Amino acid sequence: MLSLQNAGKRYGPRILFTEANWLIRNQEKTALVGANGAGKSTLMKVLAGLETLDYGALERTRGMSIGYLPQEGLELSGRTVFEECLTVFDDLRAMERECEQLAGQLAELDHGSAEYEAAAERYSMLHERLLALDGYALDAQVGSVLTGLGFGKADWPRLTDEFSGGWQMRIALAKLLLSKPNLLLLDEPTNHLDLETRNWLEDYLKDYPFGYVLISHDRYFLDVTIDRTVEIWNKRLTIYQGNFTKYLAQKEERRAQLEAAYRNQREQIEHLEAFINRFRYQATKAKQVQSRIKELEKIERIEIPEEEPVIHFEFPQPPPSGRMVAEAEGLAKSYGEKRVLAHARFSIERGDRVALVGVNGAGKSTLIKLLTGAEAPTAGTVKLGHNVAAEYFAQDQYKVLDGEARMLDSISRAAVKVPESELRSLLGCFLFSGDDVFKPLGVLSGGERNRFALARILVSPSNFLLLDEPTNHLDMRAKDVLLEALAAFTGTVIFVSHDRYFIDRLATRVLEVENGAVNAYAGNYEDYLRRKEALAARTTQSTEEGRTKRASRESTASAGPRTDAKAALYQGVASATPNTAHKQNGVSAPASSASNATILIEGGYDGPDRPAQKRKARLNPIRQKQMEERCAFLEEEIPRVESSIAHTEEQLAVYVSAAETERLTRLAEELREQAAALTTEWEELMGRLEAR
Repeated sequence: MLSLQNAGKRYGPRILFTEANWLIRNQEKTALVGANGAGKSTLMKVLAGLETLDYGALERTRGMSIGYLPQEGLELSGRTVFEECLTVFDDLRAMERECEQLAGQLAELDHGSAEYEAAAERYSMLHERLLALDGYALDAQVGSVLTGLGFGKADWPRLTDEFSGGWQMRIALAKLLLSKPNLLLLDEPTNHLDLETRNWLEDYLKDYPFGYVLISHDRYFLDVTIDRTVEIWNKRLTIYQGNFTKYLAQKEERRAQLEAAYRNQREQIEHLEAFINRFRYQATKAKQVQSRIKELEKIERIEIPEEEPVIHFEFPQPPPSGRMVAEAEGLAKSYGEKRVLAHARFSIERGDRVALVGVNGAGKSTLIKLLTGAEAPTAGTVKLGHNVAAEYFAQDQYKVLDGEARMLDSISRAAVKVPESELRSLLGCFLFSGDDVFKPLGVLSGGERNRFALARILVSPSNFLLLDEPTNHLDMRAKDVLLEALAAFTGTVIFVSHDRYFIDRLATRVLEVENGAVNAYAGNYEDYLRRKEALAARTTQSTEEGRTKRASRESTASAGPRTDAKAALYQGVASATPNTAHKQNGVSAPASSASNATILIEGGYDGPDRPAQKRKARLNPIRQKQMEERCAFLEEEIPRVESSIAHTEEQLAVYVSAAETERLTRLAEELREQAAALTTEWEELMGRLEAR
């Protein structure tokens, strides 16, 4: 557990928070919220031990581990991605190396010596510790987290130096998740994640065994990952139970109560002041006046801090386009040998608000560039409809801005009819306030210039907006302004965003970019997910029904005499994978790896590793029957091998001798390889049968 007690922190002359009391218990999942500049990131650094309090106390349970992820600024170098993540397990890897050394010593020492007994005891203790911490599966843990965070296997051996800042932050996040500290402190962890990776992180955090504190501008992400909200407001910490949506409702109730208390107090103060002023100079009332003065002095004044003004902005509505805004036929795009899109076909109509979704690198940004004409297709056509005027917001939109121009001057030139006061309000909503509006654009960071570029588009939009990740670098307030403006926009919008709340509230259609194809779904992202899940369920059901039918056919066939074809099949595969498993240490296991197995076909054989282009598109009935027989055998054999693995691992848990441990370890590894080979062969055969 960790606790703040009457804690306070200043930033120069400004008080960020004071008299803060906060107890963070085990397994609590908390969001830290507050206005920009309220001190959220500073408080996270205090909890992490990177900054000190000006007064009050911070206490943590002895032995408690804390992991902290800042918003940006981490740089990793000198190792591959996989090696960098494995450094989290340096202690476990040292234990594993010691186990290997002890195993060598046990093989050489006299079994009756005291040295042997001490080494055996140490080995047994380390072995049990590694089993308890899943120390023999470190590579699998690292691979699972890296895959979830969007790193393909081809990225694992690459040096961390080769990756951009956003991907470096993903590596840092992977290390934190793998280390599993008692308390995770994550400051904007979704800033550098795409939508699919955010979904994975949501599921990971739901199952995280310990507690965490999150700062995020993604409402949906907070709603599904937290059960408590702590707000920095009015220089105090206020704790709310429930997720972000519940916090917003409770905050409104709390503010209403505070305003009612403030009004009651003002009436009381005015009543006391009126009495004092009326009878101050009357000697007969002197005692009562003094009593009222003391009462007035004791009142602790209620303060209602000013809320950030809510900005409502409306697009200047553009001239209407024709009904058909954009249409693609046979659209394809390749970069050298890399194919991004192939034979894509879709249309976009006036008034559509289309969300582009797909995994990182699927081709969403490429598709937007093809629609704008920024890139030419490799094949096929993209046509814009009658009176369509497109405007494109790129991820690096800031590069086209005039660095010498002042911010207010640049946006005024884009919207000559909009009053300066309204433009300054809009810029304030996008986090540019005060003298910031007079800065040259060249001195702004890339993120700041992108925010300005988006605000500039809002004041003079075309009737077809193509927005590539417009919600990046925006806080909730700016996202709300953008969302409200786009929802009221009478033109057409196609956009990429990694914010679930933003997509669900805005999208009327979803275009999914997957494996070179573009698939259309009506509704928002939630509707899209439901249809995908239903499709996956139907596919699974069809596969299961197919297996049941094949098993039924096999059962019927086995009841009668074996046919000549079946006898030939079993004769052909007996040398590679016999039905009768041999015994190893009392455990059933296949005699040899199934990866070497062959299946008889007409005119020769076709093993599981044969290139797809050499296979015939159609299967003759004999070959099809042979493949079905082989699948049925594999469906029985794989569970037997997995059972053998489990039995061997149970034996490994009981130490007998170093030699026995080595033998069982080798056996378990061989069985795992056999299970993997059998599974691979079954998957390929099933794929070929279903594609026939």
